[in-house]
Amino acid sequence: MTVISAQDISCEKQDRILFEQINLHLNAGELMLLRGENGAGKTSLLRILVGLSRPQSGQVHINGYDAHTDTNQASQQLIYFGHKLGVSALLNPIENLNFWCQQHQLTVSQEQIIKVLEELGLEGLESLPVKNLSAGQQRRVSLARLWLSKYAKNHADAGVHSANHANLWVLDEPMTALDVNMVANFEAHIASFLKGGGCVLMTSHQTVNIDHPSKEFELEYRW
Repeated sequence: MTVISAQDISCEKQDRILFEQINLHLNAGELMLLRGENGAGKTSLLRILVGLSRPQSGQVHINGYDAHTDTNQASQQLIYFGHKLGVSALLNPIENLNFWCQQHQLTVSQEQIIKVLEELGLEGLESLPVKNLSAGQQRRVSLARLWLSKYAKNHADAGVHSANHANLWVLDEPMTALDVNMVANFEAHIASFLKGGGCVLMTSHQTVNIDHPSKEFELEYRW
């Protein structure tokens, strides 16, 4: 089953063509690593693929929904992890994740949120405002959304209600500021998601050691 497909995607910024006529597709259970020099347009391409930016030309479909005309339906099919963490600095980790779960209609208990935070090494920090956490800890709060979405999906498969059925993760440099142990934990989590039928498209300047077959897509820098 095709999860995401892009046809003839072109992007121009500040009178420079970043890329044109990009075609790619990913099926359930597939991992794609997006490569390219800084400035080649990796983040711009990811933002187009998830519907946050419009291309100069081309179409993107996520589980059959057009990412730019059926934006609400398409966005429910994916989780996007960008450079900005998407958490409030004034709220604590539990409050941030409760809000995110409500926004995405995920049925996850308070106990499960605490358990995920503990798994991510944030035990004892659950009640501190995010602004008081280190850069790596803040990133782990944001990454907790991936843990919670997978937990909710597993419960939905078991007959527990969850409105979110995201089977696509789009990750833009997700391992920045993570220590070695957390990177290994995250890679194992991605592998588990893939083996469960999920689909992952990601960029990373770091070496990726995910126990799952992968393919690469190279964006060339254009002058």
